[in-house]
Amino acid sequence: MNYIRTAMLLAAMTALFMGIGFMIGGQSGMMIALVIAAAMNLFSYWNADKMVLRMHHAREVDEREAPEFFRMIQRLAQNAELPMPKVYIIDNPQPNAFATGRNPQNAAVAATTGLIDMLTPEEIAGVMAHELAHVKNHDTLIMTITATIAGAISMLANFAFFFGGNRNNPLGVVGVILMMVVAPLAAMIVQMAISRTREYAADRMGAQICGEPMWLASALSKISRGVEHIHNPDAEANPATAHMFIMNPLSGERMDNLFSTHPNTQNRIDELRKLADAGLGTGGRSGPMSFTRQAPQQAGPWGSSGSTGPSSAPRRPKGPWG
Repeated sequence: MNYIRTAMLLAAMTALFMGIGFMIGGQSGMMIALVIAAAMNLFSYWNADKMVLRMHHAREVDEREAPEFFRMIQRLAQNAELPMPKVYIIDNPQPNAFATGRNPQNAAVAATTGLIDMLTPEEIAGVMAHELAHVKNHDTLIMTITATIAGAISMLANFAFFFGGNRNNPLGVVGVILMMVVAPLAAMIVQMAISRTREYAADRMGAQICGEPMWLASALSKISRGVEHIHNPDAEANPATAHMFIMNPLSGERMDNLFSTHPNTQNRIDELRKLADAGLGTGGRSGPMSFTRQAPQQAGPWGSSGSTGPSSAPRRPKGPWG
């Protein structure tokens, strides 16, 4: 049912795209918009993941550059019975993460430096398990294509203001103005519906992948506070990608609860608590997977290349995220 619902929502978004084409150029404009929509869907299938990663200045890392973080993703991917995805880091102080890719064989997961700095290893594992759940559920392709089409709808709606005077347009100038207002709003509502449908499912599966629902619950609480106070300029410049993140990166700026692309955070935490109460995990005290930050021998995601003696005070990590 989730896939049927998502297909209907994508069809509605394509119809909206065609409607804007009709406002611009009548029936011929509508057919041109349909061809453009089909071409965009095909292009998005092969390239949208790269575009999204580039928009947010994500940098790919390997086991040598970020050993502990990379190995964490490896272990979680094994638990999820998934191929190892590409691993990316985004140099951004806002705690957040997302997954992208057209299928599990071509997937990528990305985390911000803020997420690594603010969360414990267990909480990070909960977040990345959630992102791998999106990969396993094939959500990443749908969400990436949605982001691409939503951005195009907004641009085309603005374009209609200058070229929407076609005599075949039955609504005239009033219709063009309405389209400029309604089309981006409708696209945002479709994004919201797709994301909300899939976030709860990814929370549940993510908890199963890492084995501890309260790791993600604790992480969501911290991330929620972080996005409220920390500006994310890349997300502000590319709002059509907001629904891809584990937490709405725009919520601290101009998005209210009514039009949020994500479910209410407290509701998500409550659902995760229900899973813990039902016997999955151990209530956050410990779990089947152990992730601890140890003093590494070389620079890594949670450590520096320097070492300290037994009597030295602990030093703040100075790796890629410290």
